[in-house]
Amino acid sequence: MASLDFDVDSFLQQPLTARIATSGPTVRPVWFLWEEGAFWTVTGPWARLFDRVQEDPSIALVVDECDLATGRVRQVIARGQAELVPFDVPRGRRKLARYLGANETLWDARFVHYLYDDPGERGTAWLRLAPASLTAKDLSYSVGP
Repeated sequence: MASLDFDVDSFLQQPLTARIATSGPTVRPVWFLWEEGAFWTVTGPWARLFDRVQEDPSIALVVDECDLATGRVRQVIARGQAELVPFDVPRGRRKLARYLGANETLWDARFVHYLYDDPGERGTAWLRLAPASLTAKDLSYSVGP
């Protein structure tokens, strides 16, 4: 299932942006949480991602970094069947704190509504991807003097 060149769990704990590809093809950037061996991102009926995954749950996801100053280039590619699962506030808070910091009073209001609006009324859900395949590659290179 996995081909790993580095510590994937540590890498995926960073506040990096992932890109999700769905059939169509369509690719979109997302913030994510890596927990319980799965990628978690927020979606709902307001987003095309929600409809696309309902139509065809096969997705691919990539998280990468490229630092030209140091030559560090690493990537994680995951593929599998996404599922839409009920939204829970504690996981939502962990995801947002990772990108926006722990102090909710400093968060932009558009992010706060995910935690305090009624998920049933708004339709907020998690897109969960437990990868069927996961590849991690370290493509780093040496930077000259």
